[in-house]
Amino acid sequence: MRENDSRILDHAARITHHLKIDVLTLFPAMFAGPLDESIIMRARKAGLLDLKIHQLRDWTHDRHKTVDDRPFGGGPGMLLKPEPIFEAVESLKREGTKVILLSPAGRKFDQSIARELAQEKDLLLVTGHYEGFDERIRETLADDELSIGDYVLTNGALPAMVVIDTVARLLPGVLGDDESSRDESFSHGLLEYPQYTRPAEFRGLKVPEVLLNGNHAEIEKWRREQAKLRTKAQRPDLL
Repeated sequence: MRENDSRILDHAARITHHLKIDVLTLFPAMFAGPLDESIIMRARKAGLLDLKIHQLRDWTHDRHKTVDDRPFGGGPGMLLKPEPIFEAVESLKREGTKVILLSPAGRKFDQSIARELAQEKDLLLVTGHYEGFDERIRETLADDELSIGDYVLTNGALPAMVVIDTVARLLPGVLGDDESSRDESFSHGLLEYPQYTRPAEFRGLKVPEVLLNGNHAEIEKWRREQAKLRTKAQRPDLL
C-alpha cells in the first residue's frame, strides 16, 4: 500500500461524513475506467465514497427495453420516457436523497456548487441522452439540474463523472491533506497562482526570488497578486 493510500485510510477511520452517490445511466461501462483510478478509487476503498452505477433499462418492462419515444407535437430526435426514470428513481431514492438531472438546460456547475453537494449525504445523478427528458421528470422528480458547460455532449455520462470527481475530492479525508482542496483554482473565486518546483533554474528560466526567501507573508502576498493577475488575463469573467 502506498503511503498516501495509508494516510487516506487512517484519516477515513476518523471521518464521520461519507457520501453515497447513485448514477442512473444508459452507459454504465463508460464509468468503469475514470472512477476506478486515482483519488476516486482510493476514496471508494476507504469508504468515504459509496458509488453505484445503475442501468436505466433495468426498469423497463417491454422486450425491447425501450427508454425513449418521439416528442408530442413533432420535432427532431427522441425524448427519455418518464416511466422507467420514475420507477428507477423511486426504487433508488432514500430519505434525504437529492436527485440531480444532468442536462444542458441545468444551471452551470462550478466549484461553489461542488462544495454544496459535498455537504450532502446522498446524491442520485440522472444522466440525459437523446433530446433530453420528458418535462414531467424535471417538474416532479428533480431537486436540481446541472450542466457542466455551454456545449453539447453525446450523453450525460461524462458530466456525471465530472460532478463525481469534483465533489468527491472535497470530502474530508479524500485528499489526505484537506488544505489541498482549499487552495486550488476557483477555491477563492480565482485561478490558482503560478507554482514552481526544483530545480530553481532550468534552461535559464528562474523561479521567482520571493518563493526562495522563506518569508511566508511575502510569499502569500505574491501568490494573491499573481492569482488576480492570472484570472484577469485568462478568466476576467470570474472577476
